[in-house]
Amino acid sequence: MLNYAGVKPDLLPYVCDAAPSKQGKFLPGSHIPIMAPAVLSEQRPDYLLVLPWNIADEVKQQNAKLAEVGTLFVTAIPRLEII
Repeated sequence: MLNYAGVKPDLLPYVCDAAPSKQGKFLPGSHIPIMAPAVLSEQRPDYLLVLPWNIADEVKQQNAKLAEVGTLFVTAIPRLEII
């Protein structure tokens, strides 16, 4: 989806993945860096785009402290929605 939409690091500076084997690498095509989820508590983003929409509730629960400080969680599939 990101490649199709032309999303690059200037629009989405990084993604997070809990798998250590992916951290420190880049998404293919877009070259967006993949970082550890711990970065989220340091960066405190205004919005957190949850790409695997089917586990959005789980991601929100795992990052409840971000929600407490005002981070909004967003899914783009199956529709654009702030959850």
